Amino acid sequence: MAEHESSSNVRQQQNTDAEPPKLSDLLDRGWKIFEEVDSTNEPLGSNSIQVKVKRGIGMLEEASRMVAQLVLFSRNEELEEVTTADLKYLLLPALLGALTLKQTSREKRLQIVQTARAYFMDFLSRCKDYNISQFELPKATNDNTNHDEAVQSGLPVKKPISSSSDLVSMAAQRQAKIERYRQKKELEAQLSDVKKAVEGGQADDEITRDFYLLNMRKWVTVSLEEIESIDQELVILKNMDGLNQGAASPLTQPPRAPMKPFILTKDAVQARVFGAGYPSLPTMTVDDWYEQHRKHGVLPDQGVPQRVVVEEDTDAKEHEEEEKEKKAENDDEEALMKARNWDDWKDTHRRGYGNRQNMG
Repeated sequence: MAEHESSSNVRQQQNTDAEPPKLSDLLDRGWKIFEEVDSTNEPLGSNSIQVKVKRGIGMLEEASRMVAQLVLFSRNEELEEVTTADLKYLLLPALLGALTLKQTSREKRLQIVQTARAYFMDFLSRCKDYNISQFELPKATNDNTNHDEAVQSGLPVKKPISSSSDLVSMAAQRQAKIERYRQKKELEAQLSDVKKAVEGGQADDEITRDFYLLNMRKWVTVSLEEIESIDQELVILKNMDGLNQGAASPLTQPPRAPMKPFILTKDAVQARVFGAGYPSLPTMTVDDWYEQHRKHGVLPDQGVPQRVVVEEDTDAKEHEEEEKEKKAENDDEEALMKARNWDDWKDTHRRGYGNRQNMG
């Protein structure tokens, strides 16, 4: 009997474990995971934190599918018609957007920020429909189609010249940021008091409803800030993607042949062209150069050393000196007469006499 009860308890426990989680449990656990990740001191890119982020996203996505199947919300109803138990599920898109931004994959960063923006826009649209807070809904990303196309094509995006209307718009945006920051601080102060009563189990239906409404108003300010930051990041990411695609695309122009250096001209036509007024350029053809060196017998294949030419010139000079000595020895009258006249002339004329050409 005891064994039968024990086996039935095990089967009951297995059936209990097999039951799908409740909608409220999915929201509460996903919300708690976001708060843990948002306040942790561990690096956001660590493996443990990223696993926790993915688990929280899975829980909130499952809760969103269940809400869609149950059709808990409608555009035709007012905020007063939504029960307090269902009111908290309006926070699902905001929590999903915030947890999605906690992902740190660089390769999927563009997809991450686009998905997070869609979640925040969904949350703001619902808050706008139910008139939960007064704010201006951000523009959709396709309103900047021309800007995105220019960024993706790698072209520089020219900013319009600032005018008085632009300055007024910038001042209005700055004032809106200041106002959102002030509202956020006030809402956080109010939430700190109400949260204690809700978590302690001492809150009635009215306090619980105020708790969720305050949370939604706080997340409105957070979503507006996140969308503004995402839009700025999208411009950078799309620009980087366009530059990477341009760098990866093959070159359309054929490769240019390398320049060939030259020392001598190849034919006589080039010699005539380059030789007219351009002394620093080559003026001799290859054939002329070869012929000139062949005549002097200094080509490597001729086997005649260059000193032979020098020896030939020396022998000619020595031969000339020998001829002069022979004439002097043979008492050549003409040579003797010239030598005597030259000696007499040097006796009566000092050196440099008659060199008056450049003396004025």
